[in-house]
Amino acid sequence: MFVIGIGPGNPQDRTHRAERAVSCCSTIVGYAPYVESIADLCEGKDTYTSGMMQEADRCRMALQKAVAGATVALVSSGDAGVYGMAGLAMEMAAAENLSVEIEVVAGVSAANAAAAQLGAPLMLDSATISLSDLLVPWETIITRLQAVAAADMVVSLYNPRSKKRVRQLEEAAAIFRHYRPGTTPVGIVTAAGDKNQQVVYSDLEHFLDEEIGMRSLVIIGNSTTRLIDGRMVTPRGYYR
Repeated sequence: MFVIGIGPGNPQDRTHRAERAVSCCSTIVGYAPYVESIADLCEGKDTYTSGMMQEADRCRMALQKAVAGATVALVSSGDAGVYGMAGLAMEMAAAENLSVEIEVVAGVSAANAAAAQLGAPLMLDSATISLSDLLVPWETIITRLQAVAAADMVVSLYNPRSKKRVRQLEEAAAIFRHYRPGTTPVGIVTAAGDKNQQVVYSDLEHFLDEEIGMRSLVIIGNSTTRLIDGRMVTPRGYYR
């Protein structure tokens, strides 16, 4: 069974390895919008899709099909090993004693796709933190935000805000303002790589005023991050 990262959604951002892996599979399993985004690779294949919050069901379906003899592609957006399905597949196979060989195929993560659109904000040490507290207690997320902010690391914030979940991003912003000036560059990329992509440059003092949703990724710079010719750059230190 392959667990495949298909990138942020644009066919141009899929890797050749990912496309070859999907092409050699007889069965495709995934979140419906992700499978739709690779429809050009799925012709003649058995496809099984489901909606949000059904990750475990999709993973179990994929494993069962693999045990039954099918060559299965379990697809994730971005990179399957970054907030994707790779870990769940391995956990479930081990816990349920399923004899399935699992190969993970890397993809372009949302953080990397967003960073490329903004410029080069991830040139130095950085962290990725999801603000969704569905699976991780908010107190734990706060501890991680404080540690990253104090360490002067660039941070990529996944799942920053939704209609029902607003305070998390506000609290995260407050933590970073405690350690960094309000002029610190902040980049917001929504629907990275998609035809509806939006790229916004702001700063720590004002970025909460921008439109930010579940398809957005927020990158907060560190003390050296700056705008160079309108692009967000964190110097690596090579140029003196």
